Amino acid sequence: MSVVIVGGNDRMARQYIDVCDKYNCKAKIFTQLPGNFRAHIGTPDLIVLFTSTVSHIMAKSAVQTAKKYDIKIARSHTSSSSALQNILSKYCD
Repeated sequence: MSVVIVGGNDRMARQYIDVCDKYNCKAKIFTQLPGNFRAHIGTPDLIVLFTSTVSHIMAKSAVQTAKKYDIKIARSHTSSSSALQNILSKYCD
C-alpha cells in the first residue's frame, strides 16, 4: 500500500517511515511545500493529512487530488507517530 503523508515535523520524517514500514506501506513524506506539489503526490492508496502542521495550500492541494482520483484521505490534528499508527491500523490490513 502506498501512503503520502502531508504535513508533520521535519525531524519526525524518519519515524514516519519506520511506522509505515511496520505496516508494509511505502511512504512519501511532504513536510514542506515543494514545487509542483500535485505532481509529486501521484496516486497513492491513502493520503494522511496532519492538519496542525500543514499550510492551507498543501492541505487544499492534497484534498483536491484525493477527490480527483478517489483516494482515501485521513486527517489528524496531531502529527505524532502514534497518531500515524492509529491511522494505518485502520486503513492497512
